[in-house]
Amino acid sequence: MTTALITGGTSGIGLGFARRLASEGHDLVLVARDKERLDQTAAELHKQYGVRTQAIAADLATSDGCAVVERHLSTSPIDILVNNAGHALPQPYPRSPLEAEEHMLDLLVRAPLRLTHAAIPGMTERGRGAILNIASVAGLLPTGTYGAAKAWLIRFSESLRFDLAPHGVRVLAVCPGFTRTAAPDIPTVPKWIWLTVDQVVDQAMKDLRRGRPVSVAGWHFKIYAAAVHHAPRRIAARMARSRAPRD
Repeated sequence: MTTALITGGTSGIGLGFARRLASEGHDLVLVARDKERLDQTAAELHKQYGVRTQAIAADLATSDGCAVVERHLSTSPIDILVNNAGHALPQPYPRSPLEAEEHMLDLLVRAPLRLTHAAIPGMTERGRGAILNIASVAGLLPTGTYGAAKAWLIRFSESLRFDLAPHGVRVLAVCPGFTRTAAPDIPTVPKWIWLTVDQVVDQAMKDLRRGRPVSVAGWHFKIYAAAVHHAPRRIAARMARSRAPRD
């Protein structure tokens, strides 16, 4: 029996991965800040899928919170790590408070850096494992600190993929576009653009099996990603002014 550790696993895309992995028979370790919600989610998944579930309450935007999860990754066999915890800010840089910007970067960059570092030794020793880093199509364009953090996560994943492949460890950067989660929809975004959580998870699991470096769900976001990749940087910068999609 394999075990998956998922950060931000009580809602949205993180919960989607938890449900999918549990349905495939993986035991779960869920990480989130809200202990009551965390325990409830873990109990529900155990009841529904019959897998073992464990809850770790930790604030990954803090060093102490990361340390708690790092200890678990270092001492328990984790076969799949899903770095999903994160959030965006309502105002673009530099309109948000500097403290809020730093908090976001701690969660989007420092936390996956530390947790991945803790998970790799066990995975390479066992000769198997998978790391899924939940980035965003916002990371494909210059879109402030949020997009920059997601761009870092994409490049980090691509680099790790080459370094860890000889050790049997797969790495995938998952890049959702606008996705329906518990957060309210954006009224200015047409309904047809929105993805479901299941669409994102389905595509990610397919791309992981295929050994792809990056996963983008939805034909319209695939076209968007391809256009951004091939567009001259000055044109891409103009595209970014309209604000890239956020998961």
